[in-house]
Amino acid sequence: METPVFEEIDPASDCDCPGCVHWRRVLPRSTGGHPATTRAVILAAAASTALGAVHAAPAFAAPHAPARPGGPSVDEPETPQGRKAPLHGPGGRPSVVKAPTTTRADIIRRAKQWVAAKVPYSMSAYWGDGYRQDCSGFVSMAWNLPGNEWTGSLAKYGIRIAKDDLQPGDILLFHNPANPEQGSHVVIFGGWTDYTHTYYLAYEETRPYARKQATPYAYWSNSDRYVAYRYKGLAGATAGTEPDPPRPGTPEPGTPEPPVPDNAKPEAPTVTPYPGAAYFGPGADNKYVTQLGRMLVGRGAGRYYTSGPGPRWTDADRRATQAFQRAQGWRGQDADGLPGAQTWTLLVTGRGKDIEPAGGGSGTAGPPAPASHGVPGYPGRAMFRPGATNEYVTRLGGQLVKKGFGRYYTSGPGPRWGEADRRGVEAFQRAQGWRGGAADGYPGPETWRRLFS
Repeated sequence: METPVFEEIDPASDCDCPGCVHWRRVLPRSTGGHPATTRAVILAAAASTALGAVHAAPAFAAPHAPARPGGPSVDEPETPQGRKAPLHGPGGRPSVVKAPTTTRADIIRRAKQWVAAKVPYSMSAYWGDGYRQDCSGFVSMAWNLPGNEWTGSLAKYGIRIAKDDLQPGDILLFHNPANPEQGSHVVIFGGWTDYTHTYYLAYEETRPYARKQATPYAYWSNSDRYVAYRYKGLAGATAGTEPDPPRPGTPEPGTPEPPVPDNAKPEAPTVTPYPGAAYFGPGADNKYVTQLGRMLVGRGAGRYYTSGPGPRWTDADRRATQAFQRAQGWRGQDADGLPGAQTWTLLVTGRGKDIEPAGGGSGTAGPPAPASHGVPGYPGRAMFRPGATNEYVTRLGGQLVKKGFGRYYTSGPGPRWGEADRRGVEAFQRAQGWRGGAADGYPGPETWRRLFS
């Protein structure tokens, strides 16, 4: 029997174990399975090799690497769609509902419900809420429209906006009037995944079922033909200032966090109200991150910042926020390092307790983020892709040179990911005997483990 080789694995999108939950927050997307599932496939493949002399066994597909611009077309959905249709009530009878105003939080919440339920794609079937199970029915549902629209009619419910104005709950729409079933598609924008604004979280209905994944702007194909729209019925003073939806596990705006020990109820801030949880966390890049950092420094968190604070969210912001939350006596999910409405209120009003000096107890930053996939030091795939600039790229390049795979560098290695890094990683992966998607030049956990062992 041949010894099964190791394969790169990513956490499954629907696994709720602590490691997978953590890395779904920071990785751009994941196409592999849960480690247990991947190991089962590898062992099954090894078993079939051993029995090959007696019975012919079907081949198992190798795990795919994360999709990237210019990647295989399997990531591009084929989404023919139905025409306009009413909502389908009990027994399949049409029902009429007036479209009320909605919020960004509600749009994302409804989209997540279909993603969690893995609503299967269909241009003729209708889900229990009455909406058609295709891409335009998905947006009709999330926007809470009175009927099932299609890509040729959704634009009338929105206001055209620029790329720089995109916020969660907006849509990216491509309608092909010459042949609506060829390329026409629409997705819900869920927020940028990185500061370069080259990838974003897309909520969409596509084969085989509704999904959420990091997607290159504007889409995998026909990228230059997608148009951004904002729903006309957004609640609030202006559509552009509606708070973004909260991240799972964090309180929605207005939901109080645990009270401070002295039971004092903070007054509502008169300036800079809480902008929403989606403005903070991996990939966030905005003025509120800068303001948060400056307020934290003023409350004793300066030691967590080696530079800045700045508009791009970093681990320094998370650790500083967590230290402030712990100073209030909060623990567990209440001190996760992501500012909720109560954390923000305490900071902008100057209430609550300051962070104690180093070694003071409650001001400590708490445990570090877990190692990705159980591999010490491996930061996750998000650090290695076109446009990435960070210390891990430099470390990777240095180790490639040390291992004898640095011939592709004409200068460096340096912190910006480039083709020389990818070719060096690919050469190392091929030296391990890997081929196909397992030798794509992008370091996964097993590549990292072997490279630094």
